Amino acid sequence: MSTKDKYQGVLSLGEKLGIKDGNVHEENGILKIKGEAKTPYEKNLLWDKIKEIGGENASDIKANITVADDSVFHRHIVQKGESLSKIAKHYYGDPMKYKQIFSANTDILKNPDMIHPDQVLVIPKI
Repeated sequence: MSTKDKYQGVLSLGEKLGIKDGNVHEENGILKIKGEAKTPYEKNLLWDKIKEIGGENASDIKANITVADDSVFHRHIVQKGESLSKIAKHYYGDPMKYKQIFSANTDILKNPDMIHPDQVLVIPKI
């Protein structure tokens, strides 16, 4: 199995996330990946996938993933049935951090209990 085949899950995730300026090549058994994620959250998703496949200190892959928008952690499109606490649990692991998401979106939200599908919420760095 080639290194590229081994890390196909990372490459597929990069395509799904729409990583820009992607460049992937194999050199002396080392897979070299370069690209630009939209947000730090998406960059973290890629690194998590790399660690899932190759372990914490993989020696057969080198990745240079930059971020286009470092001003926020992520931009989330609200789906039917979501709440701020559910979104906070997804991104931060703590539903009580919904207050930070609400505070970052007071320009479009007036009440933390009223969000609507298709709204784009800023998920702030905390």
